Amino acid sequence: MSEPEQRVEERELTFDEELLTWLGDEPAQVRAADSERIRDIAGEFARGFDALARIERAVTVFGSARTPAEHPDYALVRELGACLGRAGYAVITGGGPGLMEAANRGARDVGALSVGCNIELPHEQALNPYLDIGLRFRHFFARKVMFVRYASAFVIAPGGYGTLDELFEALTLIQTATIRHFPVILLGVGEWDGLIAWLRSHALAERRIDGQDLELLHVVERPAQVCEIVDAARRRQREHGSRQRRRALQR
Repeated sequence: MSEPEQRVEERELTFDEELLTWLGDEPAQVRAADSERIRDIAGEFARGFDALARIERAVTVFGSARTPAEHPDYALVRELGACLGRAGYAVITGGGPGLMEAANRGARDVGALSVGCNIELPHEQALNPYLDIGLRFRHFFARKVMFVRYASAFVIAPGGYGTLDELFEALTLIQTATIRHFPVILLGVGEWDGLIAWLRSHALAERRIDGQDLELLHVVERPAQVCEIVDAARRRQREHGSRQRRRALQR
């Protein structure tokens, strides 16, 4: 067994790992305990909702936790956080280091609300020091709801698997009309060319998605472009919400 594998074997299970691990021969008390998890999960949602309920409008920014402060992407995302903050948006991130820290730091630079929704991991990931509200979640799915519920848009900066997971989850929610008028913005010069080309030449060409699905992605180079897209989407979201409320009152 390799050293990394041995470390995985020796560490305690995370809450999500414990929830998702099923061998089929669990004893009765383990099976019965599943229903008891609901209270813990509900409590985690409630703590998140209580902490973030004062947010009026926000944008969630995703990006690599591994990007150092001297990297050009860090400066770009810090500028993005400041741009969003000046436009009146709170900035929500995963609360960790790297580009998450950069976005929170940019928001803090201009006095905007800076929020981090962190996750308990086997390899500890501390909250960055630029947060007004810092939350730690045990379950990925509870954390993901907070990213979407309080945001008007997602901005995807260069990142790894976690960043790409959030990108495609947002696209799925939009495609299925679970969220509406919700822009997904890809930030970075040349960063996304290969991904867009693959989607066009494979997923679109084979009709696994259609042209409108591909148009859900906004590729931008500058933070000011992000703010323009978010402002326009926010207006559409409010108009849609007002229509829905009027219809509900007429029933």
